[in-house]
Amino acid sequence: MSDIKRVDTGTRMSQAVIHNGTIYLAGQVGTPGASVATQTKDILQKIDTLLEQNGSDKTRILQATIWLADMKDFAEMNEVWDAWVAPGHAPARACGESALATPDYTVEIIVVAAAG
Repeated sequence: MSDIKRVDTGTRMSQAVIHNGTIYLAGQVGTPGASVATQTKDILQKIDTLLEQNGSDKTRILQATIWLADMKDFAEMNEVWDAWVAPGHAPARACGESALATPDYTVEIIVVAAAG
């Protein structure tokens, strides 16, 4: 298993796992109880940091999965997302509604990226 690198590993999960040139990030959440826009900004900052720490960046994201606690927040989340995505580098993406870990979380984003 030496070809698998785990980053910030805890009992339950790792924040990132890198294998065969691909970076898989755990679902990222923002500040509990903050607005959808603020949580989305927090999450995207965490994604930027994790990718940078592992030799990649948002232009190398292959796929994003976004979970919203309520689809009524779709436009608010997308406003932040659209401003963050690098022009010409939009990943494949899915967005759905799901109950998140606690009611204080309204957005969770999972990404898969190519290593740098």
